[in-house]
Amino acid sequence: MDQLIALVKDVNAIVWGPPMLLLLAGVGLYLAFGLKLAPQRHLVYAFSLMWAGRKKSGAAGDITPFNALMTAMAAHVGTGNIAGVATAVYYGGPGAIFWMWVIAVIGMGTMFCEATLAVHYREKDELGNTVGGPMYYIKNGLGEKWKWLAVLFAVFGMLAAAGIGTTVQSHSMSDALFDTFGINPLITGIIAAILSGAVLLGGIKRIGDVTGKLVPVMATTYVLSGIIILALNITEIPAALSLIVECAFSPTAATGGFAGATVWAAIKFGFARGVFSNEAGMGSSPIAHAVAQTDNAVSQGTLAMIGVFMDTLVICTMTGLVIIVTGAWKSGANGAAMTNLAFSSDLPGFGKYMVTLGMVLFAFSTLIGWSFYSEKCTQYLFGVKAITPFRVAWVLLIPIGTLPQVDLGSLWLVADMLNALMAIPNLIALVLLSPVIFRLSRDYWASLRKR
Repeated sequence: MDQLIALVKDVNAIVWGPPMLLLLAGVGLYLAFGLKLAPQRHLVYAFSLMWAGRKKSGAAGDITPFNALMTAMAAHVGTGNIAGVATAVYYGGPGAIFWMWVIAVIGMGTMFCEATLAVHYREKDELGNTVGGPMYYIKNGLGEKWKWLAVLFAVFGMLAAAGIGTTVQSHSMSDALFDTFGINPLITGIIAAILSGAVLLGGIKRIGDVTGKLVPVMATTYVLSGIIILALNITEIPAALSLIVECAFSPTAATGGFAGATVWAAIKFGFARGVFSNEAGMGSSPIAHAVAQTDNAVSQGTLAMIGVFMDTLVICTMTGLVIIVTGAWKSGANGAAMTNLAFSSDLPGFGKYMVTLGMVLFAFSTLIGWSFYSEKCTQYLFGVKAITPFRVAWVLLIPIGTLPQVDLGSLWLVADMLNALMAIPNLIALVLLSPVIFRLSRDYWASLRKR
């Protein structure tokens, strides 16, 4: 087992090294400039599409555009928004938050492109359900000679079920509930498995209905708690923002329990945690956006980038600012413990429960969202006959993640590795299909100007 973990660490060092971070940023910048920053410039318009997308329509697809967005957000608004931000600050210093912002702004354009292609190249399966995502826009957009790339993405997406999709989330939930309330981790795992199974059996329509209600409530509650703490420390906010920008371009000195960090560490952990949180470029979110009820691929792509904006520029920023203004980043604590300390310092009693509730709801929503992603990857590889066995295996994996023998650190390593491996074929496809994206986008914005 130790040798296997060592191997995963070695692979992680490669796939999350400078080449991958440069690939993510490079592809994102290429797409952003090719689109002339049109997605980012139309953020307000995107929110109007979100509001209008709450209603069912007669357009092709299985769920409303709003519920497709909420399903995607359910998957990527997770423990990374609470523990991941703190981990980035622990290793990279306050400057890591700045580089999270940078990769998020770039990632908004990348997410726009992914979702646009997902709708444009989607198809119907044998059961009459809409399916789409990187494996389909690779197959239908690039042709048979690139089918191996689609298979590669689907394999990594299917395997990610054992990492980011199930065990990481159930372990995080059970840890939080045990630390706060002393609840037996296995009980948490069993209950999570039952609830997830009930949602999963209803397919994408039930997943969309649940996430459409759960995600807005959990995100709003968490953000409001953060706003209260920032209001109590309002005089510290300008200094916190200044520190974030300063540390983004100069080494962070050791202070308190913080060991210090280089500029490269700030960039590396800011980019890696940002991408892990908002999933832009990974190819997972477009699987959800592909099933939206819409007749226009670009409109759903525009709506999709709201997920990156809300995830990183709002929720992750809220966590990061609370950690900085309360001084928790100097404590020496890491992960959820740092965030817990930050919220508890100004909201004694309530703050700890708020972080625990956030961890549980964020992790559960990720369970639901990723169940759909991994199911569709499995279906692409083995056909619709694999759906039921997959759902059974998914539910059984959830309580396994809560067992004391399971090491959370090792699970995160596997999850990080699989996320990077998913991103590589997806980013290749985005570059090769960029002329299609640019044409669709150009035609869409031109038609809007004529209205």
